[in-house]
Amino acid sequence: MSSLPPAVSLLEPDEPPAFEVVNPEGRSSAVLLCDHASNLVPRRLARLGLYGEELSEHIGWDLGAARLSRRLSALLDAPLVLSGYSRLVIDCNRPLGSPTSIPQISGGVPIPGNAIDAAEAEARAEACFWPYHRAIRALLDARRDAGERTAVLCVHSFTPSLLGEDRPWHAAVLYGRDRRLAARFLEALRRDPALCVGDNEPYRVTEGGDYSIPAHGEARGLPHLLLEIRQDGLASDEQVEAWAQRLAAIYREIDLSQLEAQA
Repeated sequence: MSSLPPAVSLLEPDEPPAFEVVNPEGRSSAVLLCDHASNLVPRRLARLGLYGEELSEHIGWDLGAARLSRRLSALLDAPLVLSGYSRLVIDCNRPLGSPTSIPQISGGVPIPGNAIDAAEAEARAEACFWPYHRAIRALLDARRDAGERTAVLCVHSFTPSLLGEDRPWHAAVLYGRDRRLAARFLEALRRDPALCVGDNEPYRVTEGGDYSIPAHGEARGLPHLLLEIRQDGLASDEQVEAWAQRLAAIYREIDLSQLEAQA
């Protein structure tokens, strides 16, 4: 079981921060979040004991999600907050203390460096989880105080197959109790007969399994959704651009005031 001395910070001074905010003054009503944007691991954690290619694979991050998020931010002139470290260090879209917050096994791969005690779990939360979510909270608070209309869009990606089963969906739109924004995206994406679009599949948003949408969308009463794009559709710059253009066009069609009236 690994442990950091209480006085030692997880991140060294020359390491990247726990989050990045892009275009904070963006004029769009959309605020973009990317929970699994990075596969970095703090040096003090020694790659979590992983010395193969695992960190570059899906268990380490959402491949293509950061590139798609950045391009969407540019097209929409939207603020974007990206996480700075791997989901294996601590998952920024899982409630603290949940089994998948700091997983000891992910995708069938043992994570030796995640056999830790409660003190180190708290240290990881303070170093990587809370700074990311405080940045989101500060951004949303500032928009609220300025009277700016806001919707929260969380950008993720998923694997083409899982446990030997192919996944037919090219994209998925996920939500919890509030379907207002998700319904508009589902309708628009399904206009293209070539697309197979999941409605709360292969995943769904739940309070026990997710953090970002419940905390920053549902709790504030803001229109929101979680977008999942299959990773083989984000493998090239051209594919990322095509998805960004498609999603930006859909968002531009939506009258947020109509959705707010449905609350």
